[in-house]
Amino acid sequence: MVVVGAGVAGLACARELTRAGVAVRVLERGPAVGGRLAGLEVAGRAADVGAAYLTADDPVFVAQVRQWQAAGLARPWTDTLLAYDRGGPPRATTGPMRYAAPGGLRALAEDLAAGLDVTLDCTVTELPHADAVVLAMPGPQALPLLQAHPDTAVVAAARAQRWSPVLAVVLTYPDRSWPDLHGAFVNDHPVLATVCDDGDRHGDGAPVLVAHTNARFAAAHLDRPADAGPAVERAVRDLLGLPGPPASVAVRRWRHAQPTAQPDAPAFALDAGIALAGDAFGRPRVQTAWLSGRAAGIALAARLG
Repeated sequence: MVVVGAGVAGLACARELTRAGVAVRVLERGPAVGGRLAGLEVAGRAADVGAAYLTADDPVFVAQVRQWQAAGLARPWTDTLLAYDRGGPPRATTGPMRYAAPGGLRALAEDLAAGLDVTLDCTVTELPHADAVVLAMPGPQALPLLQAHPDTAVVAAARAQRWSPVLAVVLTYPDRSWPDLHGAFVNDHPVLATVCDDGDRHGDGAPVLVAHTNARFAAAHLDRPADAGPAVERAVRDLLGLPGPPASVAVRRWRHAQPTAQPDAPAFALDAGIALAGDAFGRPRVQTAWLSGRAAGIALAARLG
């Protein structure tokens, strides 16, 4: 059994298969597990540049989050974020509790990967030969691996997915020169979508902000993402009224960052011994990715006996 992709969905799937006694290998093209629970190291500190936080309202995932809390890997962060609307002052918006990770969200993926057979820096160019294969990745990335299976439900599910790009920009300052922020949604802005206080999020007080751009801006800079850094920095400075520029600017590109929600989608797609899982199967959340991978693992374990 092979799982391609060591993000949350792939690791959750592999854990269920392992728990059921199924031998499984996880192949990951990147140098670390986590997928979009990614950290970007700047000056010896990793900032969260993928998912900004996680929320939990499914009872099974709530239990998983509580395990991470008990292990010191996750903590309640905030239920209140700011919203900036064009031409108006920021307003507070209250929602579900957002959970963050003191060591960065990638630590949660590393916990899921513990004890699994994971091969990193492994680029998969064709579907592996195995009793079953799970593609835990965005549909557009899965399609090249499915060319020999054009008429399956998995291909149809992959083609139905729509994804938007994002640039994540880590801004490291000499000191904290902004008011209490936690994080902010930035609406109808030509550059920004969100800004999060990464030092507040991790609880270490580091003078680091992480900005995510909107999809339109990201799409215009995918070929040269580093060139977009100064524009994002100026936009954050203007938004928050910061006194000066940061000490450093680092950019991470995400070609497939945000799937369009499919609220009525099944938890995963499965056909002919091939499964596709991830956060495109429902609301685009960490919880959705975990539940999707877990459900695929349970289904395949039952099928494989």
